[in-house]
Amino acid sequence: MTLDNNHGDFKLQKLRDNKPNFGIILAVIFIFTAFPPVVTAIEIVVNKTASTSGYSKVDIRAIFTMQKRLWPNNKQIKVYTLPDGSSLHKEFVKKALNMLPHQIRRVWDRMTYSGTGAAPIELESEQDMIEKIATTPDSIGYLNSKPDNENIRSFEAQ
Repeated sequence: MTLDNNHGDFKLQKLRDNKPNFGIILAVIFIFTAFPPVVTAIEIVVNKTASTSGYSKVDIRAIFTMQKRLWPNNKQIKVYTLPDGSSLHKEFVKKALNMLPHQIRRVWDRMTYSGTGAAPIELESEQDMIEKIATTPDSIGYLNSKPDNENIRSFEAQ
């Protein structure tokens, strides 16, 4: 009987020794709060009238920096964006354009103030973006995901 009690005490002592270290728990909590997972899946979308194939990432960047202004059919590209403070806008600029939000704003401001071009049309929400892209021929923008709308297509870069 003594042997069983000693063996039981040994198991209990071993369990106590395996308690998680407070420092490790704190470090894990810090990592998850400091670096939240990004759940944004950015979808570049166009009106069904726009051509969607044969474009590179360089072309997408040129379109959104307002340097490429015409589709291959010589129709003007109508570019829509969300406000600078929008988390989707920030992610789009970083991931799709490989720029920082302040860099693209500087490009747009320089064109606007110098008279060499205009900034894209800024919309207030993703819902506004869906409505504008669906109803405006030759338009392009971005969303969290492709909406279920027959007038909107995904724009793929190669």
